[in-house]
Amino acid sequence: MRGYSVIKKRPDFLAANRGKRYATPGFVLLVKDRQNESADIRLGITITKKVGNAVVRNRMRRRFRALAQEMLAEKGKQGADHILIGRDGGIERDFGALRADMAARATSAGLATPAVVSTLP
Repeated sequence: MRGYSVIKKRPDFLAANRGKRYATPGFVLLVKDRQNESADIRLGITITKKVGNAVVRNRMRRRFRALAQEMLAEKGKQGADHILIGRDGGIERDFGALRADMAARATSAGLATPAVVSTLP
């Protein structure tokens, strides 16, 4: 079971675009704290056509969902929107490297402590 809800509406993506931005070679993570709203974690995934055709974009989307299900439920910021924007190098990138990137960004974003992140498999 996933520990987040899904962002589907464009105004929510645009609002999250005003949040903090953390770039990696495989993706960009946007984190926007929602003021005075519910305390649940929300996730949005967006991948442009520049990355590749539909097969490539869907594979990247599946990888991002697996990454979020694995890490965001425990290390995500409560009451915040998390947006993953796919980059061109993300599809060839090893899943372990994506996991390490997400762990590093979670630490720099203040979502997780370094001690917790270093114990990841």
